[in-house]
Amino acid sequence: MHVLALETVGTWRRLRTSERAGSLYFLYVSLLAAILPLAGETRLRVWSVNLLLGALLIYVSLGRGPVSLRDWLPAPLILLAYKEMGWLAQPHTDIRLETAWVQWDRLVLGDWGVKAWIELAGPVIPGFLELCYLLVYAMIPVAIALATIYAKDRVEHLTLPLLVTCLITYGLFPYFPSEPPRTVFPNDLVPSFQTVFRQINWYICGGYGIHTSVFPSGHVSSAIAASVGVYRLMPERRWAWGTLTLITAGIFVATVYGRYHYLVDSLTGAFIAAMVLGILRGGRLSKAVSSRAY
Repeated sequence: MHVLALETVGTWRRLRTSERAGSLYFLYVSLLAAILPLAGETRLRVWSVNLLLGALLIYVSLGRGPVSLRDWLPAPLILLAYKEMGWLAQPHTDIRLETAWVQWDRLVLGDWGVKAWIELAGPVIPGFLELCYLLVYAMIPVAIALATIYAKDRVEHLTLPLLVTCLITYGLFPYFPSEPPRTVFPNDLVPSFQTVFRQINWYICGGYGIHTSVFPSGHVSSAIAASVGVYRLMPERRWAWGTLTLITAGIFVATVYGRYHYLVDSLTGAFIAAMVLGILRGGRLSKAVSSRAY
């Protein structure tokens, strides 16, 4: 028993800080699976996948495999964290949250005329916003790729805030069960232009989205964490962080204009990203990142 405890502590110390954060998150999901009224098959799936993930983390903690692959581990962890929250989804019939949230959308998009301004030049800006929303799926791998190319020895300085931002965002989903405005209010504030990028986004959201919650917005929080992370790592690469920042701004507007999220979702997602990035900054981040992981 004493040997097992020592080995557990040793494994924990060998993990990168981002991998420890992921371990705690998936332990949290496993506990939620034990508490929530899930089908036995779903509960077994959560526990089985997380046990396999634990074995994988033990394996990488031993230094097996190329370090470059370990740099990329946060990307599949983020995707798995999102999917597991989908497994925890509960039946949802109460739309009190959505009814309250949509009032702010009606005020900003309708009464303040933001929707009309976006559509002033026809489908150009709406199409650009939908393209930005589509590019959110590339933000994380592109950010990590840039870090591995231009800041190889500091990849964890990007992946740790990025991963923590996503995990906090997804971890809040079960407490705010909700559906997107495009499905709850299908005839309210509908964009006037159906661009090809919008059709692709609807296909992806319909086939691969989860139905646990839309609050906070993971699109916004992850995009901000990725773009700011790249800026901090390589401020001299203006073309890189400048492009990602432009896409991030488009994603923020697109989430609300395209009726994928409520305004409160996107603002809260931005707040979470800002909070994590503010805490894990500079010297504080350096202390949080274990040098032994490299």
